[in-house]
Amino acid sequence: MTTIWTIGHSTRSLEELVDLLRAHGITVLADVRTLPGSRRHPQFDRETLEEELPRHGLRYVHFRALGGLRRPRPDSPNLAWRNTAFRGYADAMLTPEWERAVGELLELAATERVAVMCAEAVPWRCHRSLLADALVVRGVEVRHITGKGEPARHTLTSFAHVEGLRITYPGSGQLPLG
Repeated sequence: MTTIWTIGHSTRSLEELVDLLRAHGITVLADVRTLPGSRRHPQFDRETLEEELPRHGLRYVHFRALGGLRRPRPDSPNLAWRNTAFRGYADAMLTPEWERAVGELLELAATERVAVMCAEAVPWRCHRSLLADALVVRGVEVRHITGKGEPARHTLTSFAHVEGLRITYPGSGQLPLG
């Protein structure tokens, strides 16, 4: 079974991030931030990561198509998400562009130990949790690295509606897409 890890850079130093990745044998950091930069934490700017990670035996790949910061569709089938950014991301998960990017991530994870990174430290407060749902239904084990302890295993969001590989999060009284 393929495993993909997730991690949020949060306020860590680059050295702390690298140490956590190396502790879990990660070889590729897959950046899923739409905008791969940080004013507060410039050590996590795309250019810095592209330059610094190879010095530690890590590869950096940016997956813009898997990034967050999405607006929900007016006809969103994902009304269970009250957070509009999560609803927008769930809507994006239904697009061919997003599906292609997940396929690329899975191809990479078939030969490398991949950690998906965003900024938020806590996975359930980040779009990584929705991406993790999509990976789980594709037979991937997802582990969330939050610190030095054992990474938590991802479990499917309780209100997710799964049909094949398609996930929606229908609200009360809303019929799931089918």
